[in-house]
Amino acid sequence: MRRIFIALLLCSALLLAAAGERAQQRAQSQQPPQSQEPAPPSGQQPLKTGQTIVREINLVDVLFTVLNRRNKLVINLDKPNFRVLDDGVPQEIRYFSRQTDLPLRIGMLLDTSNSIRDRLQFEQDAAVGFLFSVLRRGKDQSFLMTFDDQPYVAQDYTDDGGKLRDEIMKMRAGGGTAVYDAIYKACRDLLSHPPRPAGDRPDVVRRVMVLISDGDDNLSDRTRAEAIEMAQRTSVVIYAISTSTQWVTLTQNNEREKSGNRKLHLTEGDQILRDIAEETGGRAFFPYHVDDLDQSFQDIGDELRSQYSLAYNPSNYVSNGKYHKIRIEVPEHKSLQVRARRGYYARTTTLEPPSKPSGSSDQ
Repeated sequence: MRRIFIALLLCSALLLAAAGERAQQRAQSQQPPQSQEPAPPSGQQPLKTGQTIVREINLVDVLFTVLNRRNKLVINLDKPNFRVLDDGVPQEIRYFSRQTDLPLRIGMLLDTSNSIRDRLQFEQDAAVGFLFSVLRRGKDQSFLMTFDDQPYVAQDYTDDGGKLRDEIMKMRAGGGTAVYDAIYKACRDLLSHPPRPAGDRPDVVRRVMVLISDGDDNLSDRTRAEAIEMAQRTSVVIYAISTSTQWVTLTQNNEREKSGNRKLHLTEGDQILRDIAEETGGRAFFPYHVDDLDQSFQDIGDELRSQYSLAYNPSNYVSNGKYHKIRIEVPEHKSLQVRARRGYYARTTTLEPPSKPSGSSDQ
């Protein structure tokens, strides 16, 4: 009997031990798994669950064209031919591409203030002439914005030149002039997210603004610097056409030229238009007659479809809102002229890292 009693005690002990082990296993299976991340270095706070480390990439993307001494496009250069300087500091070119025959997204901005009343017909003819010279139906699109006291979108994006022409011919002049507000609004609201083309490369378009005005702003809430900055941030190239009538007619003996007219100096408004255009990589025109613009329109169209693109991460970048000057050179060909935006503003806050520029290739 004693042996039987001892055997029963041993069986009971074994059963209790097995039950305890099963309970411990169940408790462990219900606990969340332990993190396998290494301990943070001394002095640093550990990452919270779900927290992501974001590394800011400040990619500067620049569109540009290259001209020879005769102002003819040069389109056969490659990445090794170029050097880019950021505030005078050489930079490594990360991405480079030659981009031709790209779809255009055009913002046509027409001054309808009282100051251009006498040149309204000139504006209308110039705008229609540009659109019918450059706009390709089924590929390019344009919108029409007029501005006097404030900007007004008269026609949203369309590839129909007839619709745009009809709205242009309805224009009437009156009111003050808010040039900078119009540029700012057009870049921010319309040219920053233009309609994308169908096909294999839906993100590759050229953003261009054609600004027809006398340049005399007297009502804008935005400053000229803010307007230029917004154009630069949205990669918009601005071409300006002056409506100024301050021309000199040369009629005395040997001074008379074939045209009989000559612009001896730029007005303050002309200089503003030229500054806006050159800061964004475009050009300003100062025609006397609309016919003077025919070749210019053709040149603009060719230029916009034959551009280079490069991108770099500034080695001297600081997020302080500072303006950085950009210079692109062709060291082995000193006679070539590079037309590009003059600079950019560093960010003052952390934004999402930009993606690789569309259409760019690592070379």
